[in-house]
Amino acid sequence: MTQVIYVLNGPNLNLLGLREPDIYGHDTLDDIAGRLEDRAQELGLEIDMRQSNHEGHLVDWLHEAQAEGARAVLLNAGAFTHTSVALHDAIKAIRIPVIEVHLSNPHRREEFRHKSYVGMAALGTIAGFGANSYLLALEAVAQL
Repeated sequence: MTQVIYVLNGPNLNLLGLREPDIYGHDTLDDIAGRLEDRAQELGLEIDMRQSNHEGHLVDWLHEAQAEGARAVLLNAGAFTHTSVALHDAIKAIRIPVIEVHLSNPHRREEFRHKSYVGMAALGTIAGFGANSYLLALEAVAQL
């Protein structure tokens, strides 16, 4: 039975490739998903990649990941990283590992991005490596 890794993406990540490419790069979310799926297959894992601009969807998907027996969640919560007590609480409420993922390094950006409610609850954080942040997070999960 293949173990599933949920890869959850928050607001505005549907615009990757178009949105501020000097910060986020030229890869689209589909490009990232393709590379993740290829590497996951090599590792004997399966990717369930989702994106929503709505906080409640991300909360529901974290709960679903637990209920469906996912191995882990990779979570790029976008701007909700810095504002969402609801995501923090949802991560704390489930027993599966959550890895926080960011394309850019929030600590090298505006001051308001330095606080992460997601990071306070997540097992770990991988940030600042562009699209490769997702692959590095997948590798970390494979080692758990």
